[in-house]
Amino acid sequence: MLLGEIFELVQLVFVVAFTVFLANCVDYDILFANKLVNHTDSAKVTLPDAFLPVDVCSARIRDNVFVIFILVISGVFWLHRLVKFIYNICCYWEIRSFYINALKLSMADLPYFTWQEVQARIVEIQKEHQICIHKKELTELDIYHRILRFKNYMVAMINKSLLPIRSRLPFLGDVVFYTRGLKYNFELIFFWGPSSLFENEWSLKTEYKRGGSRLELADRLSSRILWIGIANLLLCPVILIWQILYAFFSYTEVIKREPGSLGARCWSLYGRFYLRHFNELDHELMSRLSKGYKASSKYMNCFMSPLLTVVAKNVVFFAGSILAVLIALTIYDEDVLAVEHVLTSITLLGVCITVCRSFIPDKHLVFCPEQLLKVILAHIHYMPDHWQGNAHRYETRDEFAQLFQYKAVFILEELLSPVITPFILIFCLRRKSLEIIDFFRNFTVEVVGVGDTCSFAQMDVRQHGHPAWMSAGRTEASIYQQAEDGKTELSLMHFAITNPRWQPPRESTTFISQLKEKVQREAACGQQGVLHENHILTSTQSESEPHSLIANLLAGPPPLGSLHLGRDASVSNHAVDVGLMEGTSALRSFSPLSGSQHLRGSFASTRLPRGDGAALVGGRAMAGSGADARTASSGSSAWEGQLNSMVLSEYASTEMSIHALYIHELHKQQSRGQLSRHTWHRRDSDESSEGAPDDNEGLRNFPRSNTFPCATTPHQEGAMLHNTGQRRYGGTTESVSGGLRSAPRLPRIPMGGWAEEAQAGRHHDPVPEEDELPPHIQKVCAAGGGGTGKMGPR
Repeated sequence: MLLGEIFELVQLVFVVAFTVFLANCVDYDILFANKLVNHTDSAKVTLPDAFLPVDVCSARIRDNVFVIFILVISGVFWLHRLVKFIYNICCYWEIRSFYINALKLSMADLPYFTWQEVQARIVEIQKEHQICIHKKELTELDIYHRILRFKNYMVAMINKSLLPIRSRLPFLGDVVFYTRGLKYNFELIFFWGPSSLFENEWSLKTEYKRGGSRLELADRLSSRILWIGIANLLLCPVILIWQILYAFFSYTEVIKREPGSLGARCWSLYGRFYLRHFNELDHELMSRLSKGYKASSKYMNCFMSPLLTVVAKNVVFFAGSILAVLIALTIYDEDVLAVEHVLTSITLLGVCITVCRSFIPDKHLVFCPEQLLKVILAHIHYMPDHWQGNAHRYETRDEFAQLFQYKAVFILEELLSPVITPFILIFCLRRKSLEIIDFFRNFTVEVVGVGDTCSFAQMDVRQHGHPAWMSAGRTEASIYQQAEDGKTELSLMHFAITNPRWQPPRESTTFISQLKEKVQREAACGQQGVLHENHILTSTQSESEPHSLIANLLAGPPPLGSLHLGRDASVSNHAVDVGLMEGTSALRSFSPLSGSQHLRGSFASTRLPRGDGAALVGGRAMAGSGADARTASSGSSAWEGQLNSMVLSEYASTEMSIHALYIHELHKQQSRGQLSRHTWHRRDSDESSEGAPDDNEGLRNFPRSNTFPCATTPHQEGAMLHNTGQRRYGGTTESVSGGLRSAPRLPRIPMGGWAEEAQAGRHHDPVPEEDELPPHIQKVCAAGGGGTGKMGPR
């Protein structure tokens, strides 16, 4: 990490210095032989002959105002990076000391430990040394919240369609523009820049937690976005030049060596955030997307234009004929290379042939988009409803291309980012300032020992569940509060499988248990060879369940039903060994790990520790994840521990894939025959402002954003907060201790918790300002850790 940052500083100096040298210190007339040079000893022109003298070079640099401006800006930026590098060194040293002194892990042994083992040690030392002074015990969710605080906010804002900015362009249709430069500006505005919404790394500023001055705060945020957009516009020439030079130095050699690399695909930055679960670490996300890469590439390759294929074949024929002649002449006499433009022609023809071949499909390719899309869904876990059954349509392919784009498109977007980013900030993001202010107030909770976090990251199905995604009867969230595309439900399942010791809230526990029971029943039916028409299956299942989904997915002897997917089941050595090989048969051809012959040959010799490591403890463990087994492998050798981790990680990934497929299939069957409001491009704010009627006439004249609708009653909103030791901002003054209380239905009030009590026949007074009304804060107890009070993480 440190070495990479050092080389980044060196690269910056090299790019600037080398560019200035090429622009001011080279005589290109001599280099291109347009001007003769007198030599006393040789008639050959050498490379140093094309270099200008030092005094001439320095004079040209001093006389060029633009070059001086570039050097000054580059110097300031380099000093900023140097200060950041020094700060990171201090942070890395502190982390190193923590690993050595607190976790008792040496730097030599650290590569052999998994994240689950490190996390388990952090949880254990909290009980002994109280590294977090505000609570007795840390949970896995607390650790993830500290690491992913800001990323969870970004995932939630993208899920609620606040970011990024979508637009419809002529001939291109709907376009989602989201680049690293734009992401940097978003984070600068929201999280860590001057006058940002957060006062430090763990706390949202107090004024943004209240609703009385939301219009004033929105104006302030709009002005800040405007000034940052103007700064981007002024620095656009410098940033654009840097982007072009960096791309040229980075990709020219790769394009020359592998011209087809531009035709390869990669997961877009927008796709990484859209497909990311709440509380999913970077390595977990990359592992999941990497497993879906092969199937995604095959799916995109299914859509080859016959006309383009014919044209590409003919271009390859003509270009190949000319290239063959030039190569033959070069072999016959190497002096042919000295002829002007011959070497250039050979290079360009080779690039042309390579690019055209990427448009020629494999003649053995079978067109099966529906099956490929099902395999893709098993790994990426998210896709719009209207994709299912329409995988063969070019509209679906174009929408999927927004997530899985060409490498060339990625490079082009990054090059255009300095030009487009200022206009997006000035003309598009400023209009959403009021919605952004409301979002941070309404969806921020204070968790004891952690600080202010995004409430969506709590993964509470009662607070943010969606009735159309198996949360019916367990959620009281309004349309504005519901996470889209099943994000809450799928994130909850993923986190529970990845962290089996974590104890979710009551509603979430019920959701997980019922889902796993349904999947277990389907798996058992698959083991017995039960089909859709079997009367036993139909008598034990409700009509809304996807009959034989698991049986069809796990077709083949024996299916995953033998793996005991129940919550209270235990995973034996034989179950893991046999189940991992045979339970993943439906996904094996697209899994990098299961393609390893050595790993497959090692399954039989891999044995998990018994006892606490193999048993899934007390209804809190998720079958198949094997994190308990991972943490119990300290007595094994480093190689055996890593092998066990790979085996169990693959098993957990397969289990999550099955649950994701099942949830999507069940959601599809439940929404069949109904007009789904979940489309790929949801309208801004998801029509939240129409989600609930205004029961009080006085509220109609209240200024609001599109994401500031009428919400649930105070008692409902209080019931939504589970036992997590959190304070919810923008809520009502409803105190909950212990269990959840039911309350009679009351007229709905706007979210924010500062509407007045309504009385029959009485009109509302104007909304008081911030200094007239204190913020309403809601307190609940911590799950898995007691104590309340002011948050102040170490």
